[in-house]
Amino acid sequence: MEQNLMLAAEAEREKSKAMSDSDERMKETLALTAEAERDRDNSMSDFDDSDSEDEAQQNLQLESLQTELVTNPSNYDAHLQYITLLRRMGDVDKLSRAREAMSELFPLSPAIWRQWIKDELSLNTATRPEAFSRILKLYERGVFDYLSVSLWCDYINFVQEFDPMVRQCSPTGISKARDLFESALTAAGLHVAEGSKIWEAYRKYEQAILLTFDDIDAQAKEKQVQSIRSLFHRQLSVPLAGMSSTITAYKTWEVEQGSLQDVESIDLVDIYPHVAASYQKALDMYNARFHLEEQILSPNVSDSERLQHYMNYLKFEQSSGTPARIQVLYERAITDFPITPDLWLDYTCNLDNTLKVGNIVNNVYSRATKNCPWVGELWVRCMLSLERGHASEKDLSEIFEKSLQCTFSTLDEYLDLFLTRVDGLRRRMASSNEEDLEYKIIRETFQRASDYLSPYLKNTEGLLHLHAYWARLETKLGKDITAARGVWENCLKICGSMLESWTGYIAMEVELGHINEARSIYKRCYSKRFSGTGSEDICQSWLRFEREFGKLEDFDHALHKVTPRLEELKLFRIQQESKTAEESEKNPKRNAREKRKLGSDITEEQYPTKRFRDVGNPKKAPEENKYQLQNTSQVTKVEGANWKNTKIDDNPSEQQFNHEKNRAYSDQCTVFISNLHPTVDSSLSLSISVCFCD
Repeated sequence: MEQNLMLAAEAEREKSKAMSDSDERMKETLALTAEAERDRDNSMSDFDDSDSEDEAQQNLQLESLQTELVTNPSNYDAHLQYITLLRRMGDVDKLSRAREAMSELFPLSPAIWRQWIKDELSLNTATRPEAFSRILKLYERGVFDYLSVSLWCDYINFVQEFDPMVRQCSPTGISKARDLFESALTAAGLHVAEGSKIWEAYRKYEQAILLTFDDIDAQAKEKQVQSIRSLFHRQLSVPLAGMSSTITAYKTWEVEQGSLQDVESIDLVDIYPHVAASYQKALDMYNARFHLEEQILSPNVSDSERLQHYMNYLKFEQSSGTPARIQVLYERAITDFPITPDLWLDYTCNLDNTLKVGNIVNNVYSRATKNCPWVGELWVRCMLSLERGHASEKDLSEIFEKSLQCTFSTLDEYLDLFLTRVDGLRRRMASSNEEDLEYKIIRETFQRASDYLSPYLKNTEGLLHLHAYWARLETKLGKDITAARGVWENCLKICGSMLESWTGYIAMEVELGHINEARSIYKRCYSKRFSGTGSEDICQSWLRFEREFGKLEDFDHALHKVTPRLEELKLFRIQQESKTAEESEKNPKRNAREKRKLGSDITEEQYPTKRFRDVGNPKKAPEENKYQLQNTSQVTKVEGANWKNTKIDDNPSEQQFNHEKNRAYSDQCTVFISNLHPTVDSSLSLSISVCFCD
């Protein structure tokens, strides 16, 4: 029994030990698990902290960009950064508003439109009508901004895939697809490098329609075959890249239709001679443009060189006289160089000379003023183009107000804008019944121009012209002579030192027959100082005025007033001429000093005479120079004294004595050669020294 108890005790001890070991292992496991949990929690905490820091940084950057866009909404780069940040943060509503805001201010590049459409497709199912309509409008706006063949192809593919009527090949859907293809061809079908992509897509669509016809409806099927053939013929008449593959595809298609037996053996001239002629002409045109296309498409040229290549290409196209091809090339150029003002100015000028009016011209001006809003001439041309197209006063007023919000490089550009606005109002007023309302707008426009420009354009011809124009319209259209005089009086306050301001005021009064008023203006200004001969001119003008319009008493009064004034001016002119003459007499001495200074700038190697003298007498040269300097100083003093002495001495012997005393040289034939130019040949110097040696 004891043995059993001992065995039991031993078993208990073993069990306890095992349990103890198990507990230790469990504790260790729990400890490791807890540590792992802590590590994971720490890792998650670090990750959350990192996310929080990134989010905080993004929010700060977002606020900074929002502030910048409020302060400077025309900052293109800030718009791009703002959109990129919102896209990264996934804020869909703000992203959509940001893109719309940027689109209002700038034309967007094809890449931006493609990204925008891609985001819309990822958020919405295009099969839903509202989503399809929204994305369709984005494509329409995208191809409006810049010429992009790839964006047109995406647009076409989207419609073919998601438009239910086009997908079902219903008559309405077919018509809609064809209209879209024709719009694409109008915009980019003449694109030499990439236009064939749209032609090929058009052909494939028409060929797909052909497969939907049954053999029973032979007439409809033949009509569709003719449509495809006509499309081939149209493409073959256009100079495009890949023309050889197009003609091969056409021949293959004709073989399939049974018109040709073999692609290689039969010449196209035998069946369709007019098509062959058009193709050859287009091929020649393409070959003539091939090197120009290579230049603008080369990746190894700088932007300035590429722009010059575009300009050369445009000159070449303009010589051929094809407006549509010229327009496509301009569109390609501005796609690559959207903020080049000269390119937009040339483009709009070309359209004004060819199309003159229409949606195309308005579209180009809209994009031009968005891309280069700092060019005043573009805004002026835009207003003129709208006026040619008989745009409403509302549209013209909006464009004018937009232009004034821009910053131009010169004040003359602002002046030109105001004058263009007034010109348009004046022209339309003749054909409008709302004369009072129209002229109020003219007066307000003039007043705004004067208030804005007067502080900066004082005494300038531009501001004078503005007030003269204003005063004339006040009399002709406003029928208000008091207002016209007020305009001139205001002009005199700003440009009163200009003779033309006074003569313009006088001319208006004379034209209206107000002689006394004109005379009173002469009395106010005849004694004023004007530039040039203006002071004399206004006096002579008053006398001429009294001869033609006044009485004898008026003429005598004017003569009595202007005569002393003219004498005063004459004396002043004489004094000025005398002063000018004295200055001209002093000029030769100044020129001589300048010549001597010029000689001091010559190097030692350019002094042949000095080198010759120093070599001959190296030790005596310093003493001789010193002696010569002293003598020259004495002679200068004597000559200066004689010049200043205006009283002639009565004692000639004393004069002779003083002259002999002050003479620097004993001989009677002293010649000064110090003023000879240092570059005089050394042989001449030697000859002179031999001639005067004792």
